[in-house]
Amino acid sequence: MHTVLKTSLSAITLAMLPVLHVQADDYSYPVLTPSQSDFGGVGLIQMPTGRSAPEGEFSFGATYNDEYLHYNVSLQLLPWLESTIRYTLVQDLFYSDDPSFSGDTKYTDKGIDFKVRLLEESYWLPETAIGVRDFGGTGLFDGEFIAASKHAGPFDFTVGVGWGYIGNSGNLSGDKANSIDCGRDTSFKGKGGSVEFERWFTGCSAVFGGVEYQSPWAPLRLKAEYDGNDYVSDFPVTRGGVDMTQDSKFNYGVLYRFGNWGDARLSYERGNTWTLGFTLNTNFNDLKAIWQDEPLPAYLHRDMSDENLSNADWQQLAQDLHQIAGYEDPTIYTTDDTVTVVAPQTKYRDRNEAHERAATVIANQAPEAKEYRLIETSNHQAITETRIDSEQYAKVAQYEYFGAKVEDSATVDIPEPPQGTLVAKSDKNWDFSLSPTLQQSIGGSENFYMFNIGINAGANYWFGDHVEVGGSLYFNLYDNYDKFLYEVPPDGTDLKRVRTLVRQYINDNPVRMDNLQLTWMDRMGDNWYGQAYGGYLEMMFGGVGSEVLYRPQGSNWAIGLDANYVIQRDPDSQFGFFTEEVQFDPLTGRDYRVQTGAMTGHLTAYYQPQWEWLPNTLFKVSAGQYLTEDRGVTIDFSKQFDSGVIAGAFVALTDLTAEEYGEGSYNKGFYISIPFDVMTVKPSTNRATISWLPLSRDGGQMLNRKYSLYGVTDARSPWYERKAMN
Repeated sequence: MHTVLKTSLSAITLAMLPVLHVQADDYSYPVLTPSQSDFGGVGLIQMPTGRSAPEGEFSFGATYNDEYLHYNVSLQLLPWLESTIRYTLVQDLFYSDDPSFSGDTKYTDKGIDFKVRLLEESYWLPETAIGVRDFGGTGLFDGEFIAASKHAGPFDFTVGVGWGYIGNSGNLSGDKANSIDCGRDTSFKGKGGSVEFERWFTGCSAVFGGVEYQSPWAPLRLKAEYDGNDYVSDFPVTRGGVDMTQDSKFNYGVLYRFGNWGDARLSYERGNTWTLGFTLNTNFNDLKAIWQDEPLPAYLHRDMSDENLSNADWQQLAQDLHQIAGYEDPTIYTTDDTVTVVAPQTKYRDRNEAHERAATVIANQAPEAKEYRLIETSNHQAITETRIDSEQYAKVAQYEYFGAKVEDSATVDIPEPPQGTLVAKSDKNWDFSLSPTLQQSIGGSENFYMFNIGINAGANYWFGDHVEVGGSLYFNLYDNYDKFLYEVPPDGTDLKRVRTLVRQYINDNPVRMDNLQLTWMDRMGDNWYGQAYGGYLEMMFGGVGSEVLYRPQGSNWAIGLDANYVIQRDPDSQFGFFTEEVQFDPLTGRDYRVQTGAMTGHLTAYYQPQWEWLPNTLFKVSAGQYLTEDRGVTIDFSKQFDSGVIAGAFVALTDLTAEEYGEGSYNKGFYISIPFDVMTVKPSTNRATISWLPLSRDGGQMLNRKYSLYGVTDARSPWYERKAMN
């Protein structure tokens, strides 16, 4: 029996030797990770693949050849959803035929792509995706595709079918004899920027494919593809008469990786064109904070039930709660068996870390307390309360059972008024701030990149817990808004100039009062918050307004309403307002209109879905009236990654027609919000936000209010201050 078994095992081993040899070769190669295409997004060279990058992968790239200069930003928003924003400068073609308006600015196309994964790769099935390229642009590169990719050792093979730009060779279907694009409608609605659903998967279609090879040398990989496009309908050809003849259907490329942060690419395309590109990348899920922080004190088990704390002891406790636990300038109350701390949390996004530190500090210095109450505030308003049982926490701190954690001793609920004797209180009613500011607009007609960089210096004073007076000055350090020539819209729009006067406010005023207002704020019930304000509300508008918010404790939804009456500030005066709607521009000799008084405000719903397929996301939907008196809805969607980085986009759809709005058809933009504590060596609950606006226009524009109650009450169901998950 033993002999037979041994013989059988030997035979099986011999039979498996070729398989084992193949597997050994597979693992001897470096891992083949997804790489970016010329257009941005995971792909081969010109063609996409069925692959997706790891969730949170962020790439910035540029690609250059004789016809196009592509700039692209790609983000794997969800495991199954890739998004790409692209700006393309068309070489040797100007933005418009009016040199007094756009000068020598190159024709610029803005495009948004997305790709949805349909199938993950398995033993038998390829990774498969469907996607749309340039679905919100002017149609220069719009196309659709279905692609499938399969690994085979160091090779990754792709085959797909494309429509529109991706399939314009028509090798699968389409009549090229009567139309260079097989009858596909390549015009665009209004002023561009609209989604043309009706043209999807129409016109020419073509089969494309290719292979990517990971060499044994980790930095080097090779690509080859069969192109689905024939380039006869490319914009430089149809508008500028540029020769983009395709001498070969095959494109070849080489990619060199620089560690895990970037790559350089060189490809030979169409049989006659060299293309050079590079990509910088990081992963928002993997960003980690490296802190130099106050150490967590050791828990001291002491019996001091008969010892009373002096005023100096309570002041020391307040100082330690500030420095060690992040409860800034706390107010402390005490009874025979409780210690209540009232303060904002300004240090730890992970509230469990803050609770553990606070509980340890209190237990070590006031061990007679049976319960610790931590009332977290924001703008002097009670937001949430955490009650910690001291006996249970002692078991947690001394690891008396497996898996002990501070949550076992804590309950979070609606805050109740503090009770007991006031033993420590901060006398700090003033607050000062200094922050850098970057405002930017990309892809404009007058200049590709418009920006201003400066510093906001602010100060505020609280009269008690409900009334604040505050303001800020903006110091403009550098800008190029002198190139912003949008004096009178050349596209025929006649909207009130609520945002396109930006040059007069920034470039012509290097130091300007940004904000000066009086604010009242209160918690009006268990789940209700309100504010009212008046003064110079932002750089361009002043007036009065109010907001009310209903936000249940711990809930993933909230609803708020703001209403404001505003007047546009005169950019030629620090304190003045426009009094006449029609203004005369001496540079052009033409009139334009401004806002001399109007209501603006929105009803806003906030929702954090609990769906498994859409994790860590926030929807904000606002309906109401905008600054130029158009009415409509703004939809804002954002995704938060494990590090706390938030990426979001918004679109404002109003009752303005595309012609009334002007170039771009409607207001839209993108933003990334980065926690300070992944950029600095100190823990913090603050953030820095970088936003991109395709164009500066007047439709769909909201008032920039100093405070939003949803942000003020964030601790009720943390979004902006959610703890890192990595």
